[in-house]
Amino acid sequence: MEIEIVTADDSNLTRRIAEDLRQRVRAIPGSLRKPIAVTIGPVALRREVTQRTGGVILSAYTSSQVWHAIGATQPGVEISGVYAEPNPADQLGLVALLYRRPVRVAAILSSDAAFFRPLLPSVSIEPFGEKDDINKVLNRMAQTQVLLALPDRAVFTTENVRNILLSTYRHGQGVIGFSADMVKSGALATTFSDLQDINIQLTEIIAAYALGGDLPPPQFPRYFRTIVNEGVARSLNLALDDGIRHYARRPVGVPR
Repeated sequence: MEIEIVTADDSNLTRRIAEDLRQRVRAIPGSLRKPIAVTIGPVALRREVTQRTGGVILSAYTSSQVWHAIGATQPGVEISGVYAEPNPADQLGLVALLYRRPVRVAAILSSDAAFFRPLLPSVSIEPFGEKDDINKVLNRMAQTQVLLALPDRAVFTTENVRNILLSTYRHGQGVIGFSADMVKSGALATTFSDLQDINIQLTEIIAAYALGGDLPPPQFPRYFRTIVNEGVARSLNLALDDGIRHYARRPVGVPR
């Protein structure tokens, strides 16, 4: 079975991801109709999209925004993968558990992240342009109870993140982050997927393809757990229970 793990650096994390994935794909039965390159991170994905002339590219550990920015592949190359960030549907499920009542949820999106809009029919979208001031945008949504943070590089810059977290805290708004690190920095909560979760999902995609299935479109992580900033939850008068702390979807045989 021709499966190549493509990396662009030799960091400890990249080596761990690649070795775990190699162990998993060795056990996949069947044969592939086309060779598959699994790219670890955005640099490896960009390189493969530019250079590969046939087969399949499976992208992993790359945000949906970067995936969409890369655009069409070379003729004859199929591309799919698993995005790096949480599924907005799972994040909204977490909002429902946290608040236990209908609340207004907003998201701030630039034009580069417009592909999120069809996924958020119940979310109020605040547009963010190149010349917009993040504080003015935040003031416009001051009556919204929840900000759903999406990995939009135009919005969540290093300079903006602190302002966003401080402003929403002052307004009594909960921020559903897009990474565990964001929760540790002051967001309310998020779902998150570790390398085991992502690698199991990639293995399932490859296994289904080897059995004669079609290559699916790119997808958000299927398996996840939850992290909550309990200090922020207390400040928002949110009562936490095990249903929130253990909100998860785990692979068969893998504990919560």
